[in-house]
Amino acid sequence: MAPMSDEPEVLIVGSGPAGLTAATYLARFRRRVLVADGGAPRACWIPVSHNMPGFPQGITGDAILKRMTEQAEEYGAVIEAGRIEQLTRDGAGFVARLNGREMRVRAVLLATGVVDHHPDLPGVERAIERSLVRICPICDGFEAIDKAVAVIGNDDKGVREAAFLRTYSDRVTLIHVGPDEASIATDELGRLGIELIRAPIDNVRLEGDRVTALSWGGAFRTFDLVYSALGTSPNAGLAEGLDARTGEDGRLIVDPHQATSVKGLYAAGDVVRGLNQIAVASAEAAVAATAIHNALREADGWTVS
Repeated sequence: MAPMSDEPEVLIVGSGPAGLTAATYLARFRRRVLVADGGAPRACWIPVSHNMPGFPQGITGDAILKRMTEQAEEYGAVIEAGRIEQLTRDGAGFVARLNGREMRVRAVLLATGVVDHHPDLPGVERAIERSLVRICPICDGFEAIDKAVAVIGNDDKGVREAAFLRTYSDRVTLIHVGPDEASIATDELGRLGIELIRAPIDNVRLEGDRVTALSWGGAFRTFDLVYSALGTSPNAGLAEGLDARTGEDGRLIVDPHQATSVKGLYAAGDVVRGLNQIAVASAEAAVAATAIHNALREADGWTVS
C-alpha cells in the first residue's frame, strides 16, 4: 500500500477516456493520482456514439466523460483543471509544473490525444455537433448507410477514407482540396465508383438538421453529411521534451505495457500509434495503469522474486 500523503504519486496528463480510465484503475490500486485536465478532450465532440460497449441505444461524448469522471473521483482520484506547463526528469521520477506550482511524481501517464485538422468551413464546430461534419468513419460509418457522402481530403488519406465509406454507401464523393499536382489514385476511385472533385470549397450552408450544401466555383452540390479526412496532430510535446521515441506520424511508440522509451513515462489513447477509438484508449489505459502500479510495487520491494 502506498504511504499516506497528500502529494500525488502518479500524474495523468489528459482527462479523456484514456486518462480517466487510468485514474480509476490507479485509484482502486490505492495510488495517489492526479489528473491534469487540459479541457475539452476529443471525446466531447461526439454527438452520439453507437459503438461504445454497453450502450446499444448510443451515448453522447459528454455523458461518457461525465460518467468516467464520477467513477474516477468515487475512488479518490483528484482531477485538477489546468495544463502541464513543463515536465522534466528528476532522479527516478519527474517534476511537473501545473498552475504555477511544481510537484514531484514517481510516474507519468500521457493521455494527451490529438488535435483534429478541421476543414476551414463556417460553423464547422456546430456542424460536428449536429453530425453533419464527421471525423471518424470507424465510429459512425454505419449511420452513413445509403446516404450522399462527401469526403474532404488533401492527400492519400482522403482516398483511403472515401474507399472505406464505400462499405456503407454507393454515393461517395471525394473533394480534393490539396495541391492540384498531388497524385490521386483516379483509376482506383473510378473502379470503386467514387466521384472525384478537385476544387477548393467556397462556402458551406447547413440546411435543416441533416443536409449540408457545399459550393465551389459558384455551383452547389448537396450532401447528407461530410467527412473530414484532413488528419490530426498528436499532443506529444511533453514526451518529445524528454526525448521519447515517436513514429513518422509524431505519435508515441510504446511497448506492450504502454511504456515509452523514457523510464517511468507511459502513454495511452490517441497520442499512441494505433486505432483512435474509446474502447482501445480505455484498454491501453488499463494496461498502463496496471504496469505503473506493479513497477511502483517492485521499486518499493512489495513483489516476490
